[in-house]
Amino acid sequence: MQNNILSRGIEILKNGGIKVFFKKFFVYVGERTGLLLPYALLKIKLFRANNLNELVDFAFDGICGIIAPFQSRREILNFLQIISKIKPGAVLEIGTARGGTLFLISRTASEDATIVTIDLPGGKFGGGYSEWRKFLYKYFALPKQKIYPLIMDSHRKETLEKVKSILNGRKIDLLFIDGDHSYEGVKRDFEMYSELVAEGGIIVFHDIVPGP
Repeated sequence: MQNNILSRGIEILKNGGIKVFFKKFFVYVGERTGLLLPYALLKIKLFRANNLNELVDFAFDGICGIIAPFQSRREILNFLQIISKIKPGAVLEIGTARGGTLFLISRTASEDATIVTIDLPGGKFGGGYSEWRKFLYKYFALPKQKIYPLIMDSHRKETLEKVKSILNGRKIDLLFIDGDHSYEGVKRDFEMYSELVAEGGIIVFHDIVPGP
């Protein structure tokens, strides 16, 4: 493990130079210790976007990439253009990963939206995040919004019941399925949670290929 880290560090130093090396080192240490949290909170507090392009740029690069979405900029921008028009008031995201899409949704949904995001403990796309990240994800919420990060298995009945209890009878305006990227997993998420979607609501899949 240590040899792999050392080799990776040497590779970054050779290819990117000292500036890139220290940036990545700072992120690596901060991710594992939570030292990045105060910096991230300040950046989010001070950030103001004039348009969707600036919003997307911030998600990818504004906090040293620690919340960068797994999607391409082009596809996430198209996604946000739709959300910003419908302004969903209740959102369920399956697959939190680094939290980038969650941040973008919070900034384009209704100003009083309820947003639930589910991530599998120990999931292969960054699941099972630390407590400092959970705090960060809650901090994404605008003053009147509520964000509920759940580290649970979306395929389990108790997770569905937890989501229902949070929604308290409210229907979902946007269901975003971006979980384990397997056919059976995506099918299971759709079958379990599509019943919660309001008439005229939107279901979005980012699970069309095996990778992120």
